[in-house]
Amino acid sequence: MDYVVYLVLGASILALGFAFFFFKQMMKEDEGTDTMKKIALHVRKGAMAYLKQQYKIVTIVFVVLAVIFTVMAYFGLQNPWVPFAFLTGGFFSGLAGFFGMKTATYASARTANAAKNSLNSGLKVAFRSGAVMGLVVVGLALLDISLWYIVLDKFIPEDAIAGHKMVIITTTMLTFGMGASTQALFARVGGGIYTKAADVGADLVGKVEAGIPEDDPRNPATIADNVGDNVGDVAGMGADLYESYAGSILATAALGAAAFMSTPEIQAKAIFAPMLIAAVGVLLSILGIFLVRTKENATMKQLLSALGRGVNVSSILIALSTFGILYILDIQNWLGLSFSVIVGLLAGIIIGQSTEYYTSHTYKPTQKIAGSSQTGPATVIISGIGVGMISTAIPVVTIGAAIVLAFLCAINFNVANMASATNLSLGLYGIGIAAVGMLSTLGITLATDAYGPIADNAGGNAEMSKLDPEVRKRTDALDALGNTTAATGKGFAIGSAALTALALLASFIEEIKIGLIRLAELSTEGVVKVGTATLNKTELLASTITDFIGYYNVSLMNPIVLVGIFIGSMMAFLFCGLTINAVGRAAQSMVEEVRRQFREIVGIMDGKAEPNYARCVEISTKGAQREMLFPSLLAIAVPIVVGVIFGVAGTIGLLVGGLGAGFVLAVFMANAGGAWDNAKKYIEEGNFGGKGSDNHKATVVGDTVGDPFKDTSGPSLNILIKLMSMVSIVMAGLTVAWSLLE
Repeated sequence: MDYVVYLVLGASILALGFAFFFFKQMMKEDEGTDTMKKIALHVRKGAMAYLKQQYKIVTIVFVVLAVIFTVMAYFGLQNPWVPFAFLTGGFFSGLAGFFGMKTATYASARTANAAKNSLNSGLKVAFRSGAVMGLVVVGLALLDISLWYIVLDKFIPEDAIAGHKMVIITTTMLTFGMGASTQALFARVGGGIYTKAADVGADLVGKVEAGIPEDDPRNPATIADNVGDNVGDVAGMGADLYESYAGSILATAALGAAAFMSTPEIQAKAIFAPMLIAAVGVLLSILGIFLVRTKENATMKQLLSALGRGVNVSSILIALSTFGILYILDIQNWLGLSFSVIVGLLAGIIIGQSTEYYTSHTYKPTQKIAGSSQTGPATVIISGIGVGMISTAIPVVTIGAAIVLAFLCAINFNVANMASATNLSLGLYGIGIAAVGMLSTLGITLATDAYGPIADNAGGNAEMSKLDPEVRKRTDALDALGNTTAATGKGFAIGSAALTALALLASFIEEIKIGLIRLAELSTEGVVKVGTATLNKTELLASTITDFIGYYNVSLMNPIVLVGIFIGSMMAFLFCGLTINAVGRAAQSMVEEVRRQFREIVGIMDGKAEPNYARCVEISTKGAQREMLFPSLLAIAVPIVVGVIFGVAGTIGLLVGGLGAGFVLAVFMANAGGAWDNAKKYIEEGNFGGKGSDNHKATVVGDTVGDPFKDTSGPSLNILIKLMSMVSIVMAGLTVAWSLLE
């Protein structure tokens, strides 16, 4: 079966090859006038300067954590491969964001220039450039996974107990997810603070107070705003979805290794199945990318269907391919597991469609928010919060149904014995593979997401370069579409985070088992205390997830579990509060600077003097770097502290509470923010008084409130959910060795 890993490696190289092809294709496009080139250069330099500064800070954090893991490995509390896996996970996650952002900063002016020819030309350049991000993310993730498997398979010795080696390999590989999650959180939080501080400053002073259009070159914060689109919505999103994609594959592989440990031949197939589904998904994503095109003067629904064509064809083909993949692998219950994958795909599509309904201005919810502007900004905010709350119902019900159906499909609907040890392991594997199914076509779904900020920047470039109004109209159409696809992409990311986090919860138990085996081997008596029991290595290996739940009394009657649930739920709100306030503080500095420039630099409003763009870029950069550290480090520290104080039961409670509250809150924030943004765009199209009217100003205020919701706190939450799980998994050795209340 080892040949499969080389097929996965080949798929990763193919994805990176097509990403390079699309990048070179985009670079051949004309960047436009000298003014367009100058503006694009400003944005490019600002984005790279920010990223360089962020990576310096993140590198320090990574070195400190790697040293801690090395010390733990020295004392037998950690696998010695973990420090290296952690560093590579962070490196590849950062690299995915870097390549995506580099492409986006080169693509925006070219998209604006292509839009001079036709809407289809602009869509093609923006979408193919977004595809670079999608393919780089899946390519680097599969490259990292396949190379790590080859290395660990060679160097980890065979265990006397059949199947144990593969359990060690998969749980070790899972720990590089912590590196990816840590990098992703820094990228999302830092990038989100940067982009929204600039956006809020540009909107409140420029649009509301000065009454000038969005992206007007007279606005000192406009370059910082465009830089922010790249560092937050592209670099941050790339790192985020790299972590989601890799995490879902690795968690499922680890569950497969544990579920079939007694039958090594089937175990290998269960490990390779999610990797192979992801590899085929790469090929079908590339096919889908080539299917995206539209006609001139297309409506919003036609633009959406153009992107939908590529995504839907890829999704249908991966659904059909899954049956073939699992049948050829001859995996146990291949038919039921194939339907688990279908369940994941359908759940992703339903959440995506639900998000589109609640955030696109072609539908009533967003139009009603726009209508509420007739009575001022307060009613815009009230109706937006209401829509956001209502919008959580469909995703929550969908994920709940997906979890149950994926579980039941994997165990052949054996409802009577759902809770048996064997069925529990198989069912959890089914949930994991459903998460893989949801993200299997990430190559194209991420392309539709990354396309949004490119189109947004293209509109900014067109406005600042004073291109023909028809060009701005086309870029606005692409931008409005981008807002909806970005919201849909966030829906996919949040949905997959919920399924992956549940799979990671099961993987945490497996890592606890390995940590205990390590302690038993180090013990002079050869035994270790496990909750209420004392077990040797053989007994530990024979213990199932159900057994460990019993050993540690993981029940709702245990107050330690309840305390963990409360802390996990609190973490979601505390994290959001910290990041929203961080945006508020950084935005306040930006607002004051923009007002100062309007006041002190004579001739800005007449277009005779150029604003000091660099000063605004500097304010956003320093604000983001300063504010991102505490929330991000808190997300790493809390699971460690809870593990040391409350032990395994408390940590499981923490992860359950974080997952439940974090998932619902993330959906609410992403959808409320997206709806406010598109309500503003609906008015800008000429409805309810159009641009510059009091109604427009009311929706700008709503959009400003929604900015940190949808682009900072909301997207960061799905990383928080998984990062807490990853930290708990990596620190499992410490949790079982030292916990005060266990």
